[in-house]
Amino acid sequence: MTLHDEGPVGADALDRVTWALRRAELAVTALKEQRLRSLGMAAAHYSLLIAVHVDPGLAGAELARRLNVTPQAVASLVARLEGRGQLERRPHPRHRHVQELHLTDAGRDALRKADSVIAEIEQQITEKLGAKDTGQLKALLGQVTDAIQQVQPAGPLSRPVTLRKDGTPG
Repeated sequence: MTLHDEGPVGADALDRVTWALRRAELAVTALKEQRLRSLGMAAAHYSLLIAVHVDPGLAGAELARRLNVTPQAVASLVARLEGRGQLERRPHPRHRHVQELHLTDAGRDALRKADSVIAEIEQQITEKLGAKDTGQLKALLGQVTDAIQQVQPAGPLSRPVTLRKDGTPG
């Protein structure tokens, strides 16, 4: 893309890898939102449920860090899912002011249904790409992740970004 004036961004701004990643992320997220809507669920609900499934007993603050959202956003989502009977809070065994989050049977059922929708989206993408390109894309995205994890942000209080296998910050 060519920009017609000298503006606040470089001429290559929309041709960058990071912009291509963002466009793909937005497209996938929009499709998730559309398809999950029939289950009465948003993509954020799915992300929270799967994070708690992968690591039962998470506290809200840690969950917020892993999902890269504010603690207030997690509190709101947790309250909504708790109201639906999909999550429950349990007291932490050592820290009386901390509550652990756990899926209920209804939460596991909702996650199972949502995950089948997400698996259909995955299948749609991988069928379009084919096995070779799918493997290559996953390898390249792994390299992107590795490159980002090696970057040390500036500043004395900064720490490197690390991602878990499920893609959540950890």
